[in-house]
Amino acid sequence: MNLYEAIFVRKTIKNYTNEALSQQTLDKLRDYFDNLTGLFGNMRCGYKVLDPRKGEAHSTGLFGVRAPYYMAFYSEKASRYLMNMGYIMQQMVLYMCRLGIGTSYLSAQIVKKEDLTMDGMQFVCAVAFGKAKGSHLRKPAEAKRLPLKELCVYKEVPRQWMNQLLEAARMAPSTMNNQPWRFVVYDNRIHIFSKKHKAEHLKKWDEVNFGVMFANLMVAAEEMWLDVDLIRLENISHKNLPNSQYMLSAILKS
Repeated sequence: MNLYEAIFVRKTIKNYTNEALSQQTLDKLRDYFDNLTGLFGNMRCGYKVLDPRKGEAHSTGLFGVRAPYYMAFYSEKASRYLMNMGYIMQQMVLYMCRLGIGTSYLSAQIVKKEDLTMDGMQFVCAVAFGKAKGSHLRKPAEAKRLPLKELCVYKEVPRQWMNQLLEAARMAPSTMNNQPWRFVVYDNRIHIFSKKHKAEHLKKWDEVNFGVMFANLMVAAEEMWLDVDLIRLENISHKNLPNSQYMLSAILKS
């Protein structure tokens, strides 16, 4: 399985075994992270693995996700650092899926006060991970996602590769599965918007959600050998999609 295939079969894992991962596996995760490229240049980011069995993380509560490991992600504070962090985290989550490791994004605050910063960087989010009880995979049809016809406004008839990019983006996980993205689709470009919503606690995580979705989109582009730029265009108006805010555009380079 490669990262592109993992997009469609990965599922959120709520139940884990207590089986320890080998040091070799943990080293693979570190090596993979160290070679990742962020969405926005050379923004500093990092992670640390927390073992709750050693008292290194807060309890997730009665209804939280209890896992043998938590991966706490950190970033320097800069413009769109949350989006950049979502982009990095999703690549790590897909890589862990490829290795047979179950994962779950966490909303609970599991990091202790002394771990809210690391090397001058700020804690952003955590991912539970470990060996899943049962399969860490599901069939693509089992994913609860809106169909493309509800996410897209088609200005031109899309080619097959465009539909593949959109399907990968559609499969991205999001906070409470709210799927805030909307797409205005042309022959060689996608203008991407964030659907406006009233829940303030969801707005806070929109940038992380979009980073996750952009990771899926760019993994799909690499799989299809497409040269795609994610850029912000100044001449895009919010009028292209009512009740939505323009984020970025995915442009196929000729």
